Amino acid sequence: MFNLQAPLSIDNRSERSSKAAHWALIGLVVAVLLAGCTSGTRPTDTVATDSSTASSGSAVVRIGWKGAPDTLNPGMAFLTDAYTIFNLVYDTMYELQLDNTFTLSLAESVSTSDDGIVWTYKIRPGIKWHDGEPLTARDVAFTYNFYHDHVDFPYLPTYTEHFASVVAPDDTTVVITLDQPIPNMEAQLVFLYILPEHIWAAHTEGNEPFEYANLEMVGSGPFQLLEYKQNEFVRLGTNRTYFDAHAKVDEVIFQSFQNVDVLVQALQTGQVDMITELPKTALPILENAPQVELVTGPPLAPELSDIFFNQIDPANCPVDAGGKCTGHPALRDRTVRQALAHATDKQNIIDLLLLGLGTPGLTLIPDSLGIWYNATLQDYAFDIAKANQMLDEAGYQDSDGDGVREMPDGSRPLVFRLFWADDTTDAPRMAELLSETWRQIGIRVEAQTLDPDALLAVCCPVFDFDIIIWGWTTDPDPTLLLKVMTSDAIPNGSSEAGYANPAYDLLYAQQATELDLERRKALVWEMQEMVLNDVVYIVPYYVQNAQAYRTDRFTGWITQPTVALEDPASLLNIEPIP
Repeated sequence: MFNLQAPLSIDNRSERSSKAAHWALIGLVVAVLLAGCTSGTRPTDTVATDSSTASSGSAVVRIGWKGAPDTLNPGMAFLTDAYTIFNLVYDTMYELQLDNTFTLSLAESVSTSDDGIVWTYKIRPGIKWHDGEPLTARDVAFTYNFYHDHVDFPYLPTYTEHFASVVAPDDTTVVITLDQPIPNMEAQLVFLYILPEHIWAAHTEGNEPFEYANLEMVGSGPFQLLEYKQNEFVRLGTNRTYFDAHAKVDEVIFQSFQNVDVLVQALQTGQVDMITELPKTALPILENAPQVELVTGPPLAPELSDIFFNQIDPANCPVDAGGKCTGHPALRDRTVRQALAHATDKQNIIDLLLLGLGTPGLTLIPDSLGIWYNATLQDYAFDIAKANQMLDEAGYQDSDGDGVREMPDGSRPLVFRLFWADDTTDAPRMAELLSETWRQIGIRVEAQTLDPDALLAVCCPVFDFDIIIWGWTTDPDPTLLLKVMTSDAIPNGSSEAGYANPAYDLLYAQQATELDLERRKALVWEMQEMVLNDVVYIVPYYVQNAQAYRTDRFTGWITQPTVALEDPASLLNIEPIP
């Protein structure tokens, strides 16, 4: 969902995959709040032309992707595509390196009080916004307080949860006072995109923070917005006054494609210079394509595919936020969810969809998150006989012999609505595979693809679905994706499944402030065991990234140690081939 590259998604929320939920996301939106930010237009497969988008004779990099930002408002973004653009246009206090370490960015130094409560940052002097106005510590303090005060933003307020106060005593000093020490300050600030107070101060009241489209998108980052056509393209120009390294190209255009096959063809024909995603079936084609380099490896933002169930208790339905909560009641039964897990052949999905470029998943915390991944957990074995036995014993019978079980009281057949986003390239085939194996345990699905906006609208906090296939791209710290399974995440739409467990909520609060690394790790591992037992999600796989670029126009793409060609580090390094 948020890639959260946020709030790290989701394709993955596009993919949610999005940064912070890019990391995150990524993934979901309060439809009524986004109504002012989105339209119903669809991506096109027409590549933006020089005459409409680029200055004559300039070095323009064209990047193709199977998605588009859901909004240019950082507070309201769910999809990975949005966070990809935010990372290029905005600055943050820290920068995440391609080796998943942190370095100071906006700040030139930081000091911390002995008790870990007060963090003092010295902001670099002379930084300017894209409109020429100076960026000062007051913009930073305004931004952090803005995110903190607007708790209905889906993801970014999570990062400010322990901020007791943020002040700017002068133009170069930001002082953050916490309510208690936390173990991951860098991870809290790395996705809090700094906004210009002179623009955003007029959009802090009422519905303005949620409805403001931010179409001018004034930032201070290495690239600035030149032109934007929703669901078509985002055109960025190099910020020649940037305080750090300048790009060696003039413009970067992100072009949306509705059809993934056309996207791959556009790379082969030279209509685009790089593609951020591709179906695994295209790997053999691109491996042998002339003047194309295919790269695979771990993603900068760990990425996963997920299947989640509408398991919200009607008593928790967020009616005030538009909740309908129409999920099939059988999905609130853990036994049914466990049977579905036993009837999901993850290895077959990996072999057919990823050509082996993935590992079976357990929970939202992926294996590439290092110490935070609980490698001791045992997954649900693919076992059709056991799944049938569980449903038989729980009273789900096929009384009329039509091959579909009914609720124990006979009130409804086990027919579930299965949705996915049409920019999630592997979801259609996955839906077919799930339908085949789930049918063997007496469960039928009604499969339907939706465009991302429509899927977001039925998801959260509306809960007008039964099962959704999507995905996440996550933070380097586990807090964000752990947060989406808390009770507090239900009303604001960042909870997808409607899962509510007081014991889990308590563990979440404890890990968020635990300074001892081993104790925090133990809490995070316990939380993963809890949600695996409750089958909050079925995670078919954790993925390896696959991207491709042309070798005849630009050189310098950074492909190690992680594969993220759209990352600022890579786009700032490439240069035209003479």
